[in-house]
Amino acid sequence: MPWDIWWLWLCGAVVLAILEVLVPGYIFLGFALGAGALSLMMWIWLSASLPALLAIWAGLSAASWLVLRAVFGRPDGRARIVEDDVNK
Repeated sequence: MPWDIWWLWLCGAVVLAILEVLVPGYIFLGFALGAGALSLMMWIWLSASLPALLAIWAGLSAASWLVLRAVFGRPDGRARIVEDDVNK
């Protein structure tokens, strides 16, 4: 089946990474990292059904999102508030 091919997951990761460049905000980057990690796992040893692959992808994407948030997020977890007007 097509979902058993590791390079299709890698192509999906590349598409999601390109989509992240077009729509910034770390929305698609976690999904891209999850798909890339899954394609690496499938290339090395993993062979599973589609529901299992989707569950693994969801777990890897959630883990990569948490790592991205820890690395690039603010230490206090709040949003940045801009008080100075750039037009002054």
